[in-house]
Amino acid sequence: MSNNSAYKTLNWGFIAVLSIFALIRPLMSILGISDAIGKPVVSITATIIISIVWIIAVYIKQDSQPILTLVFVGIGYGILAIIISGILSPILTGHLQGPLTNPIAIVSVLVTNAIWGLITGLIAGVLLKVNAN
Repeated sequence: MSNNSAYKTLNWGFIAVLSIFALIRPLMSILGISDAIGKPVVSITATIIISIVWIIAVYIKQDSQPILTLVFVGIGYGILAIIISGILSPILTGHLQGPLTNPIAIVSVLVTNAIWGLITGLIAGVLLKVNAN
């Protein structure tokens, strides 16, 4: 399978849904839930729950390309988080904050979330292989 056909066979709607689901993390921060409960605990717990949901969703779907799918989910989430930050920070604080103020931060957000997707994709891939045997 060529790289081009690999991208064409990805379920982009599925990728979008999982990317949007991950927005619960910044949403909890925006709503003050993270501050009320405690930021490190909420952030870590949300990341773990999102990761589990991603892995289970890919497993249930029997995705043929779990690694590539979840890398794109991570990148999709990163893009959405950057956009939301760019829209909401001026509204909530009166000035632009976040990754859009620093191009290096944009790259950092995208790479970090691609790595998150890679790790969850590797786990999902292992689970799918174990199940196939």
